[in-house]
Amino acid sequence: MGTRDTRDTRDTRESNERAGGTGRRALLGAAVLAAGGTALGLSGTARAADAPRGSSRGGLKSLPVPTIIGHRGASGYRPEHTLGAYQLALDMGADVVEAGDLVPTKDGHLVCRHEPEIGGTTDVADHPEFAGRRTTKTLDGASVTGWFTEDFTLAELKRLRAVERIPANRPHNTLYNGRWEIPTFEEVLRWQDEQTRERGKQVWIYPELKHPTYFRKLGLGLEERVAKVLRKHGKDERNAPVILQSFEPTSIQRLNTLVDNPLVVLLSGATSRPWDFVESGDPRTVADLVTRKGLREIASYAQGIGPTLDLVIPRDASGRLTEPTTLVRDAHRAGLILHPYTLRNENPFLPADFRKGTDPDAYGDVFGAYRAYFATGIDGVFTDHPDTGLLAREDFVND
Repeated sequence: MGTRDTRDTRDTRESNERAGGTGRRALLGAAVLAAGGTALGLSGTARAADAPRGSSRGGLKSLPVPTIIGHRGASGYRPEHTLGAYQLALDMGADVVEAGDLVPTKDGHLVCRHEPEIGGTTDVADHPEFAGRRTTKTLDGASVTGWFTEDFTLAELKRLRAVERIPANRPHNTLYNGRWEIPTFEEVLRWQDEQTRERGKQVWIYPELKHPTYFRKLGLGLEERVAKVLRKHGKDERNAPVILQSFEPTSIQRLNTLVDNPLVVLLSGATSRPWDFVESGDPRTVADLVTRKGLREIASYAQGIGPTLDLVIPRDASGRLTEPTTLVRDAHRAGLILHPYTLRNENPFLPADFRKGTDPDAYGDVFGAYRAYFATGIDGVFTDHPDTGLLAREDFVND
């Protein structure tokens, strides 16, 4: 992801060959019915056509298209990467929950935090006993000051509580500051099983391995730890309801030798270089990876890509959408699915075409943005607001 996770550093710049007419939309209409018709309030006719989805035997193909993925849970409404955010995403009807940006603790456990630096997502600064842990490190080439998960044991991290990461955009989320602790990956897997039993249909999750090269240098390799936990819980098979993702292609290649789960390579800006490429001296950029040759290579070890929305429809200098690239077509020809990131309701995160006013926490015309991106033929999208995404999908497939 370059030097930092572009889901945040490029949020305000995130922004597709149009989908083929009524035939594709009819197919999409059938698929969407599997995604929570009751929550959406679909018509009786639509619900009657709904096929039960009680298992993941069909793997990725069992998911509705376009798939609505709760980004870090329902993080538009609750502090991200908490069981509260994950639970709300499911309650809203999300098809998949991005439960877990995985980072390690000092004693080798995997926990769910967006970044290893936790000063902005927990109340660690309010704990005087941890004041001496504040430090400056170089993370993927960038100097970062704060508190880092790898300097804490799991027991110590469990004393902290999650807080809203972007309070200027989401002041309403601060109501929930301090309510939830930091979940472990194992706790998420147990939660997934509990929710699957209670709901009578398979719950899917979509964890991301964060900064794998950085952690491998610290002796805290992520891939082996993730594989071990998945094997322990019987979730390391081809059709397991756990999709694994990373911004580092070599991490996905390593995972491909350890587990049979669906794998996705995340892609940031076209001119950026994955950090594992920087470390190894590989000169390629994301622009090279999204060529037909690059996509064929990715397809040799992964099932999908997670591009920034700007790789699907670029923006001009004023932040407005331009013409879609050929990425959707080219990826599909290579046999890859596309789950771009991230759609959010608030003005600053939308293309300029869809903003309304200048209030940083006011909603823009996000439904218009969804229409533009869905029309390119993407297979799904990460969203902080799953309920909005589901309504947008309903509009799209019934248009």
